[in-house]
Amino acid sequence: MKQYFVDLHIHIGRTMDGSPVKITAARDLTLANILDECLYRKGINVIGVVDAGSPKVQSDLIRLVEAGSLAPLDKGGLSYLGKAVLILGAEVETREKSGGKAHFVCFFPTLEKMKNFTSVMAKYIKNINLSSQKAEITAEKLFNIVDGLGGIFVPAHAFTPHKSLFGNCAARLTEVFSQRAIAKIYAIELGLSSDTYLADRLADLGGITFLSNSDAHSLPKIGREYNVIDMQQANYEELLMALKREKGRKVTANYGLDPRLGKYHRTHCLVCEKIAGGAPPVLRCEYCGSDKIVKGVLDRLEEIATYREPVSPDHRPPYHYQVPLSFVPGVGRKTVDKLLQCFGTEMEILHSASEEDLEKVAGKKIASLLCLARSGKAELTAGGGGRYGKMLIREE
Repeated sequence: MKQYFVDLHIHIGRTMDGSPVKITAARDLTLANILDECLYRKGINVIGVVDAGSPKVQSDLIRLVEAGSLAPLDKGGLSYLGKAVLILGAEVETREKSGGKAHFVCFFPTLEKMKNFTSVMAKYIKNINLSSQKAEITAEKLFNIVDGLGGIFVPAHAFTPHKSLFGNCAARLTEVFSQRAIAKIYAIELGLSSDTYLADRLADLGGITFLSNSDAHSLPKIGREYNVIDMQQANYEELLMALKREKGRKVTANYGLDPRLGKYHRTHCLVCEKIAGGAPPVLRCEYCGSDKIVKGVLDRLEEIATYREPVSPDHRPPYHYQVPLSFVPGVGRKTVDKLLQCFGTEMEILHSASEEDLEKVAGKKIASLLCLARSGKAELTAGGGGRYGKMLIREE
């Protein structure tokens, strides 16, 4: 088996001609720039873009295939310059009869299959050219469409408060899906404000593979969370086998933010703007008493958990806490560029570079902070209400 670094949730901000796709994403987050960023700066081997359902993005894909930069693989996915693999995904918003909204990422092996998906979804989405658009269908119906086209159906950022399966729709899978659908949900995405150990407090998820992806809205945020996956080769069929844990293919590690760094980890008061610090679940503001809150991921999970402590199945890989380079105090673009010039990619910086080598490039203080960040032992303050948590520095 070979080991691959995999990030399966990257948005496209603009087409290569400048047309908007993900309105809230950076303008330079084009398909071409994403591929280069992953290959040359991040060291991500398998790249999942989640806006390939847009016909305008599909035009970019055709353009890159015609230019020879992308080449379709026999077993699904597209090879980028023979050095990385692109997996085509589309993020879609569904709505339950109860009013709950959730996001799902739908992956397909080929551009032709993705075009077929787009044709079907155009009946339910007002502007199919834009990202993460609301579809006037339930999650079960979306699953049936994806399954009928031979795709992979993954609940996205499954615990975030506004638009997610467990954060906004249900406490149990059976409240939303049939048993047939549940049997074919091979993976869920944890999201930045959760981790394996929080998610493993839900009995529903014991047989499901966990993914830690970046949900990147800008180039620097690609790879802030990622997966290490064992496969024979990088392609769609191998990825599906890994999610199903078949024939030795599997996710062997999740790397991500400590949930406290996520934007929705704790309950946030919409009146006094304070973030909860008390024992979860906090369902009313501890400071002003208001019930006008955005419920935190930790608080929601405490509310719906099956188990008091995580119960992780034998197949569950370790989750490694890691502070992305962009979160480390004092590490700006110039420092990152210097490190990349020396070590090649962020994966090399995070996994291979010694503290001594880091010190030669960035100085003793930054090297020490980088090692602390990648060890998962940094002191943090919790995020909430759309604000990220922070890594703290204690002056000695």
